[in-house]
Amino acid sequence: MTISRLPTAALSLKQFLQRQRILGIYRNMLKTIRQVPDEADRKYLKDWARDEFKRNKTATNPDAIRMMVTQANNHLEELQKSLALARS
Repeated sequence: MTISRLPTAALSLKQFLQRQRILGIYRNMLKTIRQVPDEADRKYLKDWARDEFKRNKTATNPDAIRMMVTQANNHLEELQKSLALARS
């Protein structure tokens, strides 16, 4: 009997790539939030982003995950546009 070195809950390649994409969105969101000039707004946005990602961490429905990724990208783009307008 061969013993596998992989954990029993190893991710498939598709799941791994999706996880990397989502973590990238999260990192970009936090990086963008760091540019918010007001400390209170920055804390609110950081807490909001963290709570949203934690709340949806256990999602398994591929359609729901796809929708959440789209929403996160939209929120990120909106925040980046708002910051660009505030700077100009």
